[in-house]
Amino acid sequence: MKKMLIVDDDAHIRNLVKVYAELDGFECSEAGDADQALKFVSESDYDILILDIMMPGRDGYATLAEIRKYSQVPVIMLTARSEEYDKLMGFSLGADDYVSKPFSPKELMARVGAVLKRSRNERNLIIKAGELSIRTDTRLVVAGGKTINLPPKEFDLLVKLAQNEHIVLTREQLMDSVWGYEYYGDSRTVDTHVKSLREHLGEYRKLIQTVWGVGYKFEHKE
Repeated sequence: MKKMLIVDDDAHIRNLVKVYAELDGFECSEAGDADQALKFVSESDYDILILDIMMPGRDGYATLAEIRKYSQVPVIMLTARSEEYDKLMGFSLGADDYVSKPFSPKELMARVGAVLKRSRNERNLIIKAGELSIRTDTRLVVAGGKTINLPPKEFDLLVKLAQNEHIVLTREQLMDSVWGYEYYGDSRTVDTHVKSLREHLGEYRKLIQTVWGVGYKFEHKE
């Protein structure tokens, strides 16, 4: 189930958003101030945050700035202000969209859907692991600022592993998904391509780990 955090010091606003969000299939948490919000974000993963700007104590801008130090969760800001400067401030801090008060709950949920769709597309297009970046649309791999040119099957193999970070994939699964057919025999095809892929990755070769007797996994550690 999708998870939403609603941050606003006005309980009526929180309840209004919650009612419409639950109709759209969200599990909702509520926070009445910045401290509560930061605690929630640090302890749980959310699909999206609805964040009011004008709150007592730490305002929405300061809250967003703190969140962006460790999370890229999509954020829609609620504001009673309509000045361009205020919106530009929010966008510069990493806001994904704005809704001005008073607002239509239906419009808000439409914006939530649009932001989540855009966020999913961006995550699917770019896979990052430290200084390694994989663009699935242009089939470009950049590591440490340098482009790595991979043969087609090695690129597909890298993407499959990276999209399933921390998950052990068997040779059979890799054969089926990368080569497009069921596994019926020699697994050396996978092993040979992994060996070549590691050589191309150079110092980033350790991202691909061997799980002896099973297969491989993509593992990135900060």
